[in-house]
Amino acid sequence: MNAVGIDVSKGKSMVAILRPYGEIVSKPFEVRHTASGIYSLIEHIKSIDGESRIVMEHTGRYYEPLIHELSKSGLFVSAVNPKLIKDFSDNSLRKVKSDKADAVKIARYTLDSWTELKQYGLMDEIHNQLKTMNRQFDFSFKTQNRHEKQPHQHP
Repeated sequence: MNAVGIDVSKGKSMVAILRPYGEIVSKPFEVRHTASGIYSLIEHIKSIDGESRIVMEHTGRYYEPLIHELSKSGLFVSAVNPKLIKDFSDNSLRKVKSDKADAVKIARYTLDSWTELKQYGLMDEIHNQLKTMNRQFDFSFKTQNRHEKQPHQHP
């Protein structure tokens, strides 16, 4: 049982891998969002004995290429609401805020929520695409309405 916590940011992510009872498989390390960086991460996770589950927060759009590639490679990956991670108590007295600490907290959340995690799949991908298209349509519609309501100016 390997819990992979990924704290995603623009262009890079911090990754921590834990096992039950606080065993550290990999200390937090940085992964760049490049083809080679993501491929190396996939190979590293697949090389670890036992079942692995990967969790990241679905914030913004930065996580999308990463989750897509991890899922496509056959790994179990889940994107969770950031509020669930924020509200998760990992019994730490210190309130440390860093990418490394966040990755470890996400990995601890993964262990704690192991059986309830929802695997990212094709429907999530389609849902994200539909949300994007809907936003684009709304923006286009509002822009068109704005132009129609403006008085026409003749030179």
